[in-house]
Amino acid sequence: MRIGFGELLSIGSAAAWAAGVIMYRRLGETLPPLTLNFLKNVLVMALLLPIIAWLYAAHPPAMGAAQIALAMFSGLLGLALADTLYFAALNAVGAGRMGVMGNFYSPFVLTLSFAFLGERLNGMQGLGFALVSAGVLVVARPQNGWRGADSAAQRRGALLGVASIALMAIGIVMVKPILERQPLLWVTGLRMLGGLGGMLAIAALRGQLSQLLPGRRRTHWPTLVAAAIVGQGLAMVLWLGGYKYTKASVAAVLNESASVFILLFAAWWLREPLTRRGAIGVTLTLSGVVCMLTQGN
Repeated sequence: MRIGFGELLSIGSAAAWAAGVIMYRRLGETLPPLTLNFLKNVLVMALLLPIIAWLYAAHPPAMGAAQIALAMFSGLLGLALADTLYFAALNAVGAGRMGVMGNFYSPFVLTLSFAFLGERLNGMQGLGFALVSAGVLVVARPQNGWRGADSAAQRRGALLGVASIALMAIGIVMVKPILERQPLLWVTGLRMLGGLGGMLAIAALRGQLSQLLPGRRRTHWPTLVAAAIVGQGLAMVLWLGGYKYTKASVAAVLNESASVFILLFAAWWLREPLTRRGAIGVTLTLSGVVCMLTQGN
């Protein structure tokens, strides 16, 4: 496979996202998932708005109402719903397991790209899907099986994690055709508006508007700002850039390198044990990634 600009952006996004996940794991010890998700998106939006205004205020890109609505709905799915579920799962199962479970992402994108974008799947990708799924199940399964109170919480966390990955995949495949025709930062801004609007709506429906702000909760603001800039802002721009400049199926597979970064960072930074089962899970999922990379371009 030729490594071009889009492929490099996808790999860079994986590294930035992995660093962010480790910081989010620490922040999740004191901040609820919805609060953490809202704050990091507000911080990134505050950074992006002046840049977007400087670039496009005089001559905004020509977009129809349907395209704008679709971009914003993509943000609602991928930022408001998916990221909130991801943080809930991260608190439940830990950074290492979530890193490997994230490998469900490329099979979801590959399937959706085949169904809606006309990108071809082949037999090796089917094998890759099976290997990735096996790796995720190996890592996600609790040590003592799926029974018992603690295992029930682990199972719930695993289901939340898979749901979040599926919503991320739906959100990005939905906006892929728009990304190919419109400026990257403009679409990024629209997605973030949709995401923030979605979070406000979710909080309002649940009667939790007051919980979007940390209040008296202990918040490590330097870590939150760093996580927002690296794990959200930089990672998202690189992520969307990868989808803009290469095929969705290729970008999705290259994003899977985040699992290795997350597992290693979790062992080094969070002192989460790097178990033999974790190593087996990574080996299986990366083998699946290699199979998926055999696709024709």
